[in-house]
Amino acid sequence: MPAKLLKGAEVAKEIREELKCEVDFLKNKHGVVPGLVTLLVGQNPASQSYVRAKQKTGHELGFFSVQDDQPENLGEEELLKLIDKYNKDPKIHGILVQLPLPKGINENRVLLAIDPAKDVDAFHPVNVGKLMIGEPDYLPCTPAGIQELLVRSGAEICGAEVTVVGRSNIVGKPIAMMLMQKAKGANATVTVCHTRTRDVKLHTSRADILVVAAGVTEYVKGDMIKPGAVVIDVGVNEVGKTADGKRILKGDVAFEEAVEVAGAITPVPGGVGPMTITMLMKNTVRACKVWNRIKD
Repeated sequence: MPAKLLKGAEVAKEIREELKCEVDFLKNKHGVVPGLVTLLVGQNPASQSYVRAKQKTGHELGFFSVQDDQPENLGEEELLKLIDKYNKDPKIHGILVQLPLPKGINENRVLLAIDPAKDVDAFHPVNVGKLMIGEPDYLPCTPAGIQELLVRSGAEICGAEVTVVGRSNIVGKPIAMMLMQKAKGANATVTVCHTRTRDVKLHTSRADILVVAAGVTEYVKGDMIKPGAVVIDVGVNEVGKTADGKRILKGDVAFEEAVEVAGAITPVPGGVGPMTITMLMKNTVRACKVWNRIKD
């Protein structure tokens, strides 16, 4: 029997409806509106698309949403001054600097300049450290989306064997840390595989929950998956285009094989992707509450 599809688009819509109610409550009860600024330097087409999507979602939720587009030749010091301005702006609760940045700008220095309380991407070392000790203010967006998908799909996480394929700072490391925490929606036993893992299949084939963020098209095959496992495919790889110019996307899991083995699986596209922007919005609402000392 083919696996159940975990459609992130549907779950993301459900969460956005919840957030819209929160935004209305904050506005009507406390007179505050979540504020988000997206800083884009240059004209990278993919970055422009991502920023537009974030701004569109923010507007739909009723945010005070600012898109600050800057030229390719903006200097690092000028960018740092802009961040400082938004750090001090009481109407802005979340600051997102769209990556990658043009050559000549130190990304680490830029990310460090963001006030950790406004770091809704949760990339600042302060927020990474808080995640490590199990006391996060904000969760990184893609891993948070993965956890929400698991929880809302009814996956049994507590006590589960989880294998994460990939050790990036964006997905692999944080989702491993989140799922092993002594917390609701966690308490799993987590194994992390990477490019130096001797036998990846040994680990993936015993996983009750398999999270794949390898960055390699169809890296995980069907025979690497435990029958009945929950498979979260984070990969988005363009493998060609249709006759009318639309991108053909595949994940890091060989879907046609995996769907016949797994118990549940995320499709690509439409799985994890839609969750990421929604969790960014959730972090921004959270930041608004933190800044205004409003309890959940």
